[in-house]
Amino acid sequence: MQRKPPVSSALSHGCHVAAVFWLGLMAGFFATYSGNVSPALQGLEGPLYAVVQSALNRHVRHAAFFVFFFLPPLWCGLALLPAWRGRGAWGWGLVAAGLLYAAGVVVFTRQVNLPLNAYTESWPPAALPADWALTRERWNAANHLRTVVSGAAFLLAVLSLALRRPQGMSTP
Repeated sequence: MQRKPPVSSALSHGCHVAAVFWLGLMAGFFATYSGNVSPALQGLEGPLYAVVQSALNRHVRHAAFFVFFFLPPLWCGLALLPAWRGRGAWGWGLVAAGLLYAAGVVVFTRQVNLPLNAYTESWPPAALPADWALTRERWNAANHLRTVVSGAAFLLAVLSLALRRPQGMSTP
């Protein structure tokens, strides 16, 4: 006979599912940008690129984006708290996913992409700096790295969810 898992286990599992969902959304966001937006912008002349890239940077700064961008590590942590003692391999996978995303996306964005965004947004389109094309390449390379890291964090979270069996549940 199967027993219902404790409430803390159910909450932990729900937070785990939320972590997978949020990590997947962000991996998709970065992959879409890398696979579609960046190649489209690559063909633009410098002044048009400066205007479009600056507009994209400004328009991504809204509450919904910030919620999805910053919450994945929090969901990972919340999933681990009530289940810390009995977490097993799934817990270490979720720890790895949360830390990978926090360091490789959130901190990396702060250290690399945001300064490049500020620099791009400072350009007058009629008088671009000599290094504008190099800056575009650096930003694209950094975003491609965020795509890989966020995708890896997502896959780790999915794997950890697949390894998880709620406490108190017996296998059929």
